[in-house]
Amino acid sequence: MSYQKIAMAPDKKIALVAHDNKKQDLVEWAKYNRVLLTHHQVYATGTTGDLLQRELQLDVIKLESGPLGGDQQIGAKIVQGEINFIIFFWDPLEPLPHDPDVKALLRLAVVWNIPIACNRATADFMISSPLMGGEYDRLVPDYAGYRTRQITLGAGTELTGGSVLEVG
Repeated sequence: MSYQKIAMAPDKKIALVAHDNKKQDLVEWAKYNRVLLTHHQVYATGTTGDLLQRELQLDVIKLESGPLGGDQQIGAKIVQGEINFIIFFWDPLEPLPHDPDVKALLRLAVVWNIPIACNRATADFMISSPLMGGEYDRLVPDYAGYRTRQITLGAGTELTGGSVLEVG
């Protein structure tokens, strides 16, 4: 498979997300790293965004709450190239009514090779990395072949690159 390089600017676009039982942990982490975060554009879902803005006096682009579509908004922004870094403190011991949304967000982070930290230790390593302050070429699989693949629909009909073809 071939890859394409997608440049990440020195000022990253970071999504900060936390489930209810992890919001305090994320706020404490963000306070500790406030100076570093001021060099980047911060996005957050729902209540997490309100807490971060209030506690850190930081500009935050606020999206919907996770269960109301905020996780999916972040996923869409990943696909559009508007988010290139995620800190997502989720609670592995709590059942989540919107678990499919969480899995979809994590899946998109992997599909588009987005750095993602799901706990404080990983977030500490990532935010303090020398790669944070400079440009970085993120390697993403070239999905052109996937987008133009041929799918047989049956009865002599095929779908190729978004076009329906009658065969035979």
